[in-house]
Amino acid sequence: MTTIRLHNTKTRRKEEFIPLDPENVRMYVCGPTVYDRAHLGNARPVVVFDVLYRLLRHVYGADHVTYVRNFTDVDDKINARAAATGRDIRDITDETIDWYHADMEALGTLRPDQEPRATEFIAPMVAMIADLVAKGHAYEAEGHVLFAVESYANYGALSGRSIDDMIAGARVEVAPYKRNPMDFVLWKPSDDQTPGWDSPWGRGRPGWHIECSAMSYELLGASFDIHGGGNDLQFPHHENEIAQSACAHPEGEFARYWLHNEMLQVEGKKMSKSLGNFFTVRDLLDQGVPGEVIRFVMLGTHYGKPMDWTEVKRAEAEATLRKWYGVLHSHGMTPDAVAALKKAGKWVMDSEFLGVLANDLNTHGAMARLHVLAKARTAAGLAPFAVGLEVLGLIDDWTALPALAGKAVAERAVEGWVDEVVVNLLDKRQAARAAKDFATADQVRDLLNAAGVQVTDVAGQASWQPGPDFDPSKLEDLR
Repeated sequence: MTTIRLHNTKTRRKEEFIPLDPENVRMYVCGPTVYDRAHLGNARPVVVFDVLYRLLRHVYGADHVTYVRNFTDVDDKINARAAATGRDIRDITDETIDWYHADMEALGTLRPDQEPRATEFIAPMVAMIADLVAKGHAYEAEGHVLFAVESYANYGALSGRSIDDMIAGARVEVAPYKRNPMDFVLWKPSDDQTPGWDSPWGRGRPGWHIECSAMSYELLGASFDIHGGGNDLQFPHHENEIAQSACAHPEGEFARYWLHNEMLQVEGKKMSKSLGNFFTVRDLLDQGVPGEVIRFVMLGTHYGKPMDWTEVKRAEAEATLRKWYGVLHSHGMTPDAVAALKKAGKWVMDSEFLGVLANDLNTHGAMARLHVLAKARTAAGLAPFAVGLEVLGLIDDWTALPALAGKAVAERAVEGWVDEVVVNLLDKRQAARAAKDFATADQVRDLLNAAGVQVTDVAGQASWQPGPDFDPSKLEDLR
């Protein structure tokens, strides 16, 4: 079986992934607070953990992986949006969840196996809080219930900070009823205008952190394999999840592997409304940026490194994808061909591609391997390339291939010889450059320009697409 290695934030090292039960691999990822559209940064963990989900399904089998991602649908931001608009909270959260599904699926992501809403798990949250109070890990004060941080000796282990460091480095709510400034809210009171539920401490609503602990326990158990989310959640959200879960269920391990993706920038700067570089996924889609292009750009950077969205990367991604989809289309990768390859046992993944991807989700390296696999020139030869695209989530529906390839590429594909001629010219140009034979390289460039061929060089690999003045007749002599 393929060995998967993941960088575990909990241990600060890359480790071999060994599931608790290979027949039931379990992953929990923190989902959105549903009051507005998802911005581009929100989409990065969705894409990252979608690739991990696909990899786990490939290695262990689709029926042996359970992926849970929650919706936070009880939150003060949602309450504020309802008060400002006069709309019902449920209408706002339902609409926002629909937006989220549409936008994330446009990026080629699969829906998790379960998507629990916080409001559906209030009773388990109340039960967990009551248990923490009974065990001395939480206390009631002025209608609030707070977790006593000092009652958990390992608090701060995930983020590697002491309690004193965290107090100094974090914005902590100062309240007179807290025994320790770091103590965090498990339950808080609700007035008549605010959503609330009955509890042993009066009518109120849960704090943010308790929902993930309660839902993961109910759906995945006291111990499960992977917990993921953005790096911004490491402290305090994930730190608090560990503390309350470990104290409520000391018989379990909670999450054994923790994965965190780094943040997103735009043209080298932090995305913010004040800089005018803040935009949602829907903004990009409405501007005509295809979802698969957004996904490609995101996968071009390792999840553990900051990702920079730039217009140059967008253009290069679109050119590469058009090239790749065009190659598949021009060599007959139809749904019938895919079915035939599967039946014949030829729908297999390239071992080198899989090995690179399984090494801590090295999507950048996996995509570099795809450039090599895309050089095959038969449907059977291209099968490993096509499987790689599927695992990266860059195509799922093979009936959509002609549309993905684009009108210009589809028209070019009618004359299959053109692609072969251009690829040969690009190989000749690359060889000439390597040999410092710049005269030959310039001759090839001039020939391609004359035929209206647009060339894009990405990561040492050249791809092409027809330009506005594309004229394949000028390549006839090279057939």
